[in-house]
Amino acid sequence: MSLLQFPHAPAPRTAPSAGALPAAPRTVEETGLSPAFLTDLLAKTLLQGATGRLVELGARLCLGGVIVEALCQAMRRDGLLEVARRGAHEADVEYDLTLAGRARALDACSRSAYIGPAPVPAELYAERVAAQAASLHPVTLRIAREAFAGLVLADELVDRLGTAMNAHRPMLLHGPAGSGKTYIARSLSRLLPGPVAVPYAISVQDEVIRVFDPLVHQPLDGPAANRGGLDSRHRPDARWVLCERPVVACGGELTLEMLDLGFDPRAGYYEAPPHLKANNGLFIVDDLGRQRVTPRELMNRWIVPMERRHDHLTLRQGARFTVPFEMMLVFSSNLSPRDLDDAFLRRIGHKIEVGPVDAASYGRIFEAACADEGVPYDAFGLVHLIDGLHQRHGRSLLACHPRDLLRLVASRARYLEVEPSLDAGLLDWAWRTHFGDTPAASSSATAEPSRRQP
Repeated sequence: MSLLQFPHAPAPRTAPSAGALPAAPRTVEETGLSPAFLTDLLAKTLLQGATGRLVELGARLCLGGVIVEALCQAMRRDGLLEVARRGAHEADVEYDLTLAGRARALDACSRSAYIGPAPVPAELYAERVAAQAASLHPVTLRIAREAFAGLVLADELVDRLGTAMNAHRPMLLHGPAGSGKTYIARSLSRLLPGPVAVPYAISVQDEVIRVFDPLVHQPLDGPAANRGGLDSRHRPDARWVLCERPVVACGGELTLEMLDLGFDPRAGYYEAPPHLKANNGLFIVDDLGRQRVTPRELMNRWIVPMERRHDHLTLRQGARFTVPFEMMLVFSSNLSPRDLDDAFLRRIGHKIEVGPVDAASYGRIFEAACADEGVPYDAFGLVHLIDGLHQRHGRSLLACHPRDLLRLVASRARYLEVEPSLDAGLLDWAWRTHFGDTPAASSSATAEPSRRQP
């Protein structure tokens, strides 16, 4: 039988307060999981071909050797395990499944092929999420200014973003396409406090829901990742990973079905929906209004979670259970608030407009983009871009334009086998290619750089 296995994520690191891993359970009872569930998980692990040594089994299940040994002894008494080999020490004993044990493992696989770290009970997960809530760490003006110091953002906008984060209600970033809404939404992670503990998986009525996602959760390395739970005598619970606060973004692909548990009938376990993976972090709904689900339908789905900070999910057999909805929910849209439903807007704490930037800010963005794209900065080129192109063609100074245009300049220069520069000819070509506008007659309309290029 082919077993679907939980992908091996980076080795778990360390947190009962935010920024540390919980203390490891010392008994089977303290895991919060039933002995029958753990017996099935251990049997499936051995059936897969794992070496039946306590150390390896403990590492695969992310449980302490004392717990694994207790499970093995119970399985021996039930005739499911036998000693295959004895070593010099008790820890070197190697176990193997008996015929009855193999039958038990095969039966467990027919119901769920999950193999990997033992899950955490949903109740303990909810407690941990509450203890790690970002709302416990207010954002101040000093924190906000320091966090955004490296970005070209107006102080007024920074202050509005910081205040909105303190409100712990959904926020709407609105403005024209290319104004930087998505970039700003993702940058809000700078205002989130400390690391958080994320479980590999959670368990509800012996059903497994995979939570840790290497595409979403970034494990920490170094000393910060090895902090124990209460004091140095407490070994951290290896079923959790200490991670940076998650940032999950969904765009036009978002559907209502994605917000429910995803069950794989072949694997026999569930994948957590994106908002569950975003707990204690950011959940960004990008391009609101372009999804296959309408804003009204999305609001109807999330009306309870947004107000009560918890959501209800349903297992395949119909059982409903509660999970935390503890995140900063950020909507980004080209739509004006006037175009959205009043019921939707009432539940949005802050509506923040992100529009064109002023000439000075545009210049700083342009200079930084020149360095990133390998195009030597030239003040005359910037003047030509703002006065000779933007103003003449009536196009606003949006934060996306410098990088978009400079990438075209760099690619054109490579094609022509010349050094990239802010020559008027290259800038005009990039402008025409990007916007489809015809450059002004006074500008160089050729695709090649002019003679003033170095």
